[in-house]
Amino acid sequence: MNTLQSVGTSFFTPGQYLCLLLRLLLACVCGSVIGFERSRRFKEAGIRTHIIVCCAAALVMIVSKYGFTDLAMPDGTSFAGTRGADPARIAAQVVGGISFLGAGVIFKNSGTVKGLTTAACLWITAAIGLAIGAGLLLLGFFTAVLVSVLQILLHRHAVGADAYTTNRLMFNVKNGHHFNEALTRQVEDWGASIAESRIVRHKDVTEYNITIRRRVELSYDEVKAFMDAHEEIISASNSPIR
Repeated sequence: MNTLQSVGTSFFTPGQYLCLLLRLLLACVCGSVIGFERSRRFKEAGIRTHIIVCCAAALVMIVSKYGFTDLAMPDGTSFAGTRGADPARIAAQVVGGISFLGAGVIFKNSGTVKGLTTAACLWITAAIGLAIGAGLLLLGFFTAVLVSVLQILLHRHAVGADAYTTNRLMFNVKNGHHFNEALTRQVEDWGASIAESRIVRHKDVTEYNITIRRRVELSYDEVKAFMDAHEEIISASNSPIR
């Protein structure tokens, strides 16, 4: 594709067009590799979103680099009124534009922020598309594989705060004068910590809504055992926050 820089017309040869089409195809493959890992975890931005982002970024990069070759003189040495033109001026807008798309998948839920990793994946997917559109095929493909492998490994072997799971528990309790203390002790016995809590008192029923975090996801049997030990519990629910 180096010959494209010396082409004095916007009409490329079939071989050059094929090279550009292969770049777009590889961008779709790289986007799908990252998007597949996100879709397996039921994230908002899945395979289709990542494919579109990566392919669009590659197309923008191609247009930014080669879309104005018809402004060059036939010998390719000067431009007609575009001397000193910056071929990265369009591609540079992708960096800011993708931020708006990434912000759309970040949200706060029960004291926890979700979607940061997916937003980061969209951002690097756009960067991979730009790299492929610029002709750095091996670099873009290697980055796509590297990001996907790291995502899979870090999910299987989580470290630090990522190793903790989040569960939302809700109990409806009748005449539970000492239930607050019992619930606090039970959370400690589970080896968990309370991230957020809300207590709503009605006439005869008190609603406890808490969000806890611990290394192992809270199971149905654990919640059922706690319910069996406290007859004042009318109903309960346990929802993991992923």
